[in-house]
Amino acid sequence: MKRSTLRRASLPAALALTFALTACAESTSTSDSGASAGGESVSGSIKGMGASSQQAAVEKWKADFESANASATVNYDPQGSGAGREQFAAGAVDFAGTDSAFEDEELDKAKEACGGDIVQVPVYVSPIAIAYKLDGVDELKLSADTVAKIFDKKITTWDDAAIAKENPDAELPSTKIVTVNRSDDSGTSKNFSDYLGKAAGDSWSYEADDAWPVKGGTAAKGTSGVVEAIGQGTGTIGYADASQVGDLSTVALKVGEDYVQPSPESAAKILDASEAKSESETDLAVDVAKDTDEAGVYPNVLVSYQVGCLKYDDAAKAELVKAFMGYVTSDEGQKAAADAAGSAPLPTEWVEKNTAAIEKIS
Repeated sequence: MKRSTLRRASLPAALALTFALTACAESTSTSDSGASAGGESVSGSIKGMGASSQQAAVEKWKADFESANASATVNYDPQGSGAGREQFAAGAVDFAGTDSAFEDEELDKAKEACGGDIVQVPVYVSPIAIAYKLDGVDELKLSADTVAKIFDKKITTWDDAAIAKENPDAELPSTKIVTVNRSDDSGTSKNFSDYLGKAAGDSWSYEADDAWPVKGGTAAKGTSGVVEAIGQGTGTIGYADASQVGDLSTVALKVGEDYVQPSPESAAKILDASEAKSESETDLAVDVAKDTDEAGVYPNVLVSYQVGCLKYDDAAKAELVKAFMGYVTSDEGQKAAADAAGSAPLPTEWVEKNTAAIEKIS
């Protein structure tokens, strides 16, 4: 079934998009501005949904893209990675943002909605900060083993011996630990759980999943909800995209013999240790090596993707999706995201790989 038919069937009339697009006569490759390589701007409207971690970056990408293409509109609803993948696979949106790659069953549905292959490219690399609020404790060092036991409710007070051992100079109170997790399906939850599963060994027994597996914590919707809940609590600790934790204190994670704070630079280093999940030229998802012990690498990261169809029924819509995704992954787009959201700009080789994949959209 063609994507246009699915979209009409899955969206209420009040939410249906009207596309008044002008196809470009020049080459469909994109420049840093998001316009076509021939210099013409693109026009029309596209709708995306997905990762709330991308929100700050998307707002900047959207502003820059629409400034360069005055007749173009990009709508993005940060409902979470799970919602983004679900709605894309249902044909309800034109592109998706997700902090975890499509799994096999989801991928099959997405291909059916697209009438063929998808284009899935990494556009955003960011550390997942373990943020906390604990009066009198501004610095905290933790191993993956200790973090896992905290979030699995096996360590319940801040003066626990395991925490004290890693922080001998800290004055740790007997305050109860209040964990904060996502209430909605989230790629951030999946990536954090994946880190614990790979780095904490037997101390974390849960499968990586968009739904947070441990009951009993404080649950909040979206990245902003988690950050707000941590900040308003006492003795709280949670996980969120590092670019959005604001003034909250963050945990330095043990990697090898050292402890590493989250930063764009320390997060980006992990890509060199990661392997491709697929041999596809347009599906560039990676298996992130979160159990690395390489010095200076912050291993608790998310690699966030944007996803589109390889083929669209409407050639002009394809032009617009291609132009936007091309801008996002360009050097200019990556710098804009780094400035706005604190993400790590993609290495040059990944910009080139992404560009080659996006060029195939038609």
